[in-house]
Amino acid sequence: MNGVATAPGAGTVLNALATGQGSAFAIDVETTATVELAADAETVTGEIAGAPDADTRLIERCVERVVDRFGDGEGGTVATDSEVPMAAGLKSSSAAANATVLATLDALGVDVVAGDNVAAGDSDDATAGDAITKLGACRIGVEAARDVGVTITGAFDDASASMLGGVVVTDNTADELLARETREWAVLVWTPPERAYSADADVDRCENVAEMADLVAELALDGRFGEAMTVNGLAYSAALDFDTDPAVEAMSHCHGVSLSGTGPSVVAVGDEASLATVRELWADRDGTLIETTTRPTGASIQ
Repeated sequence: MNGVATAPGAGTVLNALATGQGSAFAIDVETTATVELAADAETVTGEIAGAPDADTRLIERCVERVVDRFGDGEGGTVATDSEVPMAAGLKSSSAAANATVLATLDALGVDVVAGDNVAAGDSDDATAGDAITKLGACRIGVEAARDVGVTITGAFDDASASMLGGVVVTDNTADELLARETREWAVLVWTPPERAYSADADVDRCENVAEMADLVAELALDGRFGEAMTVNGLAYSAALDFDTDPAVEAMSHCHGVSLSGTGPSVVAVGDEASLATVRELWADRDGTLIETTTRPTGASIQ
């Protein structure tokens, strides 16, 4: 009873902390999860490659929730290996959860239906026998994240972008997909040396930018994602006390730039030529740069 799946990370268009509405886009860096189940195993044990002391409760809980729904009390092991840096605002938790859920479904022989072209309004987690939709699988990971307290909002925006690919707009208070489109962007990410955990974010300060978040949601639902993410980045950088200089440096050279999640990464999108200029500007800063692209397809069983 073995399963393997991958899921991409994501960047932020709209942070959901202020209003519960969020928007995110999948990027082509991914996490792989390998799950091995056995009927005689009593517990689930997790391991994160390269991080022996990391918290494994999320991936363990994802396995448990899938087994509770589709299995027969199986335990076993789950191991993740990721290109997505942890606690950097690039949705490493959502990618790990999605990959783990799909790998566990694979191990149990559960069909995952409704592919990457799922649109807003589609049945999200209706099942027929041993089957589940991709959004239904996404919700299992979101609930697992809430169970273990690694997210404030439930991160349905981040999770659905990772699961489905493309750019999504969601209502995280209802775990509802409002819109999904695809964009072909080059992506540049600057991540400073420090890390930030979304569960530690100052929600009260974020609620002060609710009017700006409403504007960002309007722009995103109108398909104006670049403008949306730039407004979001300025508002949330101020609310979460991050330096706006990297974003201001990039603004005139890219389609959009934002603080990703609750930071500390800043992500810019555009074409390769314009992002080359941004890369030169950001290269002098401490930290790391990731050059990638948006990803129209999301998580998948291998």
